[in-house]
Amino acid sequence: MADSKIIFIDVDGTLVDYENKLPASADKAIKQARKNGHRVYICTGRSKAEVYPYLWDIGLDGMIGGNGSYVEDGDTVVMHQLITAEQCKHIVDWLKSRGLEFYLESNNGLFASENFETRGEPVIQEYSKRKGKEHSDQIKVRDVFPEMIFDGELYRDDLNKVSFILESYQDHLDSIEEFPDLKAGTWGGAGEIALFGDLGVKDITKAHAIDALLEYLGADIEDTYAFGDAKIDIPMLDYCHIGVAMGSGGDEIKAMADYITDDVDQDGLYNAFVRFGLIEAE
Repeated sequence: MADSKIIFIDVDGTLVDYENKLPASADKAIKQARKNGHRVYICTGRSKAEVYPYLWDIGLDGMIGGNGSYVEDGDTVVMHQLITAEQCKHIVDWLKSRGLEFYLESNNGLFASENFETRGEPVIQEYSKRKGKEHSDQIKVRDVFPEMIFDGELYRDDLNKVSFILESYQDHLDSIEEFPDLKAGTWGGAGEIALFGDLGVKDITKAHAIDALLEYLGADIEDTYAFGDAKIDIPMLDYCHIGVAMGSGGDEIKAMADYITDDVDQDGLYNAFVRFGLIEAE
């Protein structure tokens, strides 16, 4: 169709709620939008191994993963920038030397350090509690990461990103100094209350990845919509023609968005699709 749009949707807190549940209205909105000739891509910090079948089953045109290090259109890999084997060894050795538990994020799987399951449990519970999840004190690492591999090879050449538990904020600050060749970030809370540090490929953003995909598709920035809920989604919303923040999102992204829709579990995605004429209300 002549006026087909390209839609980019963050996953956690945008497409699915904080319990990994996909609202039926979001599933319906995407299916209807694609039937109307629009293209839909998820644009997420997750690696491909964390995009489980129930997400692909919605019907997606492709994905941007690793916060922009991986771009896929259908079965075609448009771009994939990896942490090198040398960088991986440096990260693993450094984290082990500091007694920090971690997991490696690859399209082939999530590979956990030796004690990540036990050390990660209270951290994952705190993360869930902050997101308002009921019974967060009962959640297990394997609930959040159902396909995590606990005895895999940790010296790898297929990594998009590494996440590690912060024992203190200083661990993040030291990681910036230790790895000038990588992009150091945090998640699970702002600033000093962050729960995790992460290390990824330098100079990668969701916006850069969208640019690479649009170039591949021969598509126009004027036809793009982006949906997100967190600070890391800001470059994506800023880059796309229309940027929509979820009502359940953070203050920073709401302040810069073109439009604020309802919460993720209050039909936010569906309502915004209707608002912008991507689908018709039923």
